[in-house]
Amino acid sequence: MPTSVSIGAFVMTNLAFTSPLTVERSARSRHYLMTPPRYFAVQYAINPWMHPGIEVDVDLALRQWQSLVDSYRRLGHRVDIMEPVAGLPDMVYAANGALITPTATIAARFAYPQRAEESKAYAAWLDSHGLGPVHVAQEINEGEGDFLVVGDLILAGTGFRTAPAAHAEVARLTGMQVVSLELVNPSYYHLDTALAVLDDRTIAYYPAAFSPVAQATLATIFPDAIIATEADAAVFGLNAVSDGKHVMLAAAASGLAAQLVGRGFVPMPIDLTELLKGGGSVKCCTLELRRALPSLGDQR
Repeated sequence: MPTSVSIGAFVMTNLAFTSPLTVERSARSRHYLMTPPRYFAVQYAINPWMHPGIEVDVDLALRQWQSLVDSYRRLGHRVDIMEPVAGLPDMVYAANGALITPTATIAARFAYPQRAEESKAYAAWLDSHGLGPVHVAQEINEGEGDFLVVGDLILAGTGFRTAPAAHAEVARLTGMQVVSLELVNPSYYHLDTALAVLDDRTIAYYPAAFSPVAQATLATIFPDAIIATEADAAVFGLNAVSDGKHVMLAAAASGLAAQLVGRGFVPMPIDLTELLKGGGSVKCCTLELRRALPSLGDQR
């Protein structure tokens, strides 16, 4: 059974993911789970972006979030809505709640007590909507915040939130190969703030967010990756979602958008600046459901 592997072992035993610089991109229909920011607030600080007491415009946050939902649906993707829970202001960052692969559904175990109850809420929704059995992580594990699926591979972040032991746990539960990547810049506290999956073989990332060993690994596995600038990373441009062709990303990441066009992708700028006050953007708001769902009727 596949297990979490060291960076060196992966590089030594696997071929690099290579892709032509210009190819014809094709979109694939996706299923997403999202939670509206009805109770969004910045009440505590658990990442450098959060400043308790900062004024938050909840109506604006809801409008910006809805624009992302509408964009996904216009592209033909399915978006299911989970109702938020009062008292859990970070539930809008749905990607952190779980990891769902074709072989396993793993609920998060958050590093900070302020978010612990979110795991229960997401686990209950996933179980009640046919995505069980839901495995509740035994190790600290913040879902798709630190586990990003690239084809048959899972890239796994550690350093600030997700424990290294969680990488082996996810490998065991999913049967997929997991490659550990150490994050070293606290501004990029989750993997999905420093690296974006664009298709099954292509990524974009900001090297300075990673340790030297992790940088070498990414350069070896993905030699044709898009390298983001500090300016684009700092506006959460890499906290993006791609369907293989269309890439939803922060509107301020104009340099990254231009690079995407040069590689045949279609950037779709989204303004989520209100939600950036909590340290999240497009990907943080979007949990991908990679297992078949029953019909849920009205998705609102």
